[in-house]
Amino acid sequence: MNKTIRRASVFCLLMVLALLVRATWVQGYQAKALADDEHNRRNTIAQYAHPLGDIIVAGSPVTGSKGTSGGDLRYKRTYTQGELYAAVTGYSSQAYGATQLEGIYSDVLDGTDDRLKNPADLITGEQAAPGNVLTTIDPGVQKAAYEALGDDKGAAVAIDPKTGRILGMVSTPSYDPSAISGTNDGDAWKKLLDDQEKPLVNRALRQPLAPGSTFKLVVAAAALENGLYGSVDEATDSPDPYTLPGTRTVLRNENASAPCENATLRTALQYSCNNVFAKVAADLGQDKVKKMADAFGFDTKKLDVPVRAAESVYPTGMDKAQTALTGIGQFEVTATPLQMAMVTAALANGGELAAPHMVSSVTDGDGSTLEETGDGENKRVVEEKTAEQLRSAMVTVVEEGTGTNARLAGAEVGGKTGTAQNGVDNSNTPYAWFTSYAKDDSSGKEVAVAVIVEDSGSARSEVSGNGLAAPIAQKMMKAALER
Repeated sequence: MNKTIRRASVFCLLMVLALLVRATWVQGYQAKALADDEHNRRNTIAQYAHPLGDIIVAGSPVTGSKGTSGGDLRYKRTYTQGELYAAVTGYSSQAYGATQLEGIYSDVLDGTDDRLKNPADLITGEQAAPGNVLTTIDPGVQKAAYEALGDDKGAAVAIDPKTGRILGMVSTPSYDPSAISGTNDGDAWKKLLDDQEKPLVNRALRQPLAPGSTFKLVVAAAALENGLYGSVDEATDSPDPYTLPGTRTVLRNENASAPCENATLRTALQYSCNNVFAKVAADLGQDKVKKMADAFGFDTKKLDVPVRAAESVYPTGMDKAQTALTGIGQFEVTATPLQMAMVTAALANGGELAAPHMVSSVTDGDGSTLEETGDGENKRVVEEKTAEQLRSAMVTVVEEGTGTNARLAGAEVGGKTGTAQNGVDNSNTPYAWFTSYAKDDSSGKEVAVAVIVEDSGSARSEVSGNGLAAPIAQKMMKAALER
């Protein structure tokens, strides 16, 4: 054979072998990655080739699907009372992807989850009938929170303390996911992105802010658990006004006439005495306060309900003055409404924290259970005696103190107000917080709630946890006990 021909033949053979190796590599090792690539339009076509499964609230779907005209995507997502449930469902958009429950359970909802397939489907690759996601949300609690927040910018969370089931979760201003579920919703999408109020942000889970005086519950728990004080009715060593350690900065109380000098923890919670809790935090030191905060769920990087919640933070590396400021929920302490609801839920549940969750089960199209979330194991946060004492003090806050707007006839209600500084030197409108629990002894029902009002349009002088947030919590608790 001619030398040139022989070389050309060898080169062609090598090229063929290279092509075979490449084809084998792509089909054998890269097939799944290519199939799952976000730029593979076949995935979107397959996802919306059939009606999607539903997200269920109290036995009724709050999602749906409807046929489209034209294009290669046959169906698109619809929402029943979309603005009411947006903080729960998230959105499923043909153009912009999916978030929250829609995103986490997208494989179940579009029928591609292998658990939905029978043996024949696994062999043929046929798409199975979609499954459904059943939530723990109570429609009465959800509606009460949404209507009570109204035009305010804020968020609210309600939890069943015994089980950890999230009964309500609202973030306002909200949005209608139906408006961005198609392929031609660019204007609506841009409007949401450009909105300075950030309606796409789930404030209940994803926006930790200074918790203000609601954090005093954590500090009080640390004081009792570490033996700094023996009970909520023991006098503290708390000068009024209190000078931050190592500084000339004097920390005063909102109510100058309140009996805060050497006040008991009960009185200090009742009147929200800054001097008491700043001094307690400084006396305990940051390590003990942080240990208590972390036990309640602060500094948890992966808190999934199953949507991932932003980390609530208790800072480290502070001097004594900064530690004192954390005692009143300031400096660099941040918390989500979910986190503050968890604090109150643990105290309401005898010091045990049940893992919060808003999905009870996942089913196939026939209703058979694929995955049962169930109620998680309880984690001991504080001793039962500590929880009992703090509940008693929280009842005093509602009955005789700063939280009177949360009272409910026929129920035990305990709470804590908070007005958190916002901006440099508190230059912006403060945040109004309220966290509480309610128990109905006759029915055995109970609930823990946290509410934040970031901005209500009220004058600065009118911003308070009792004035703005407590009435919202009261309506949510009332709905929860009546469910």
